[in-house]
Amino acid sequence: MSDLKLTNEKMRTFDGHEKVGVFKAGEKLTDFGEKQNSANEVLAANINDLIVRVCALEDKQLQNAEVMRKLAEELAAFKKELDRLRLSDKLNTNAVERLNRAVSLAQGDTDS
Repeated sequence: MSDLKLTNEKMRTFDGHEKVGVFKAGEKLTDFGEKQNSANEVLAANINDLIVRVCALEDKQLQNAEVMRKLAEELAAFKKELDRLRLSDKLNTNAVERLNRAVSLAQGDTDS
């Protein structure tokens, strides 16, 4: 960030309302112009710093959005795999129960 901090003093370009004679008008106008140029330089430096900071924030936001997209894809894949495993577990449990009943029936156990 710029070392040029905005202050009221730096932004003050007009110092008074005293009457200015014809011969002093040029000098006062030059003084005002120099102060205005200095104020403009400070403003420009601060605006340029803000532009750099906003661009950096926009880049960071894009990076974060990309990371969140990848996380969402991984989470969806994880959920799909978890659902597949749950189904496999249920099917395997049912198959084991059927086999167990078949073995029991084959052994003559009619209580099962």
